[in-house]
Amino acid sequence: MVSSVLTIDEVADYLKMKTVTIYKHAQEGKIPAFKVGSKWRFKKETIDRWIENQENGRG
Repeated sequence: MVSSVLTIDEVADYLKMKTVTIYKHAQEGKIPAFKVGSKWRFKKETIDRWIENQENGRG
């Protein structure tokens, strides 16, 4: 299975949020993210689970 890794701009578009908000959430550990060099990256599968947990009140 190939994992889909998204950039901060792609996640912002996917979640319909501003890039700066995603950046702050990543820095604060409020959204699952990891760094590659100095750039934030996000696994789509992990973001989808995070959204589901937010909707179910577990986030």
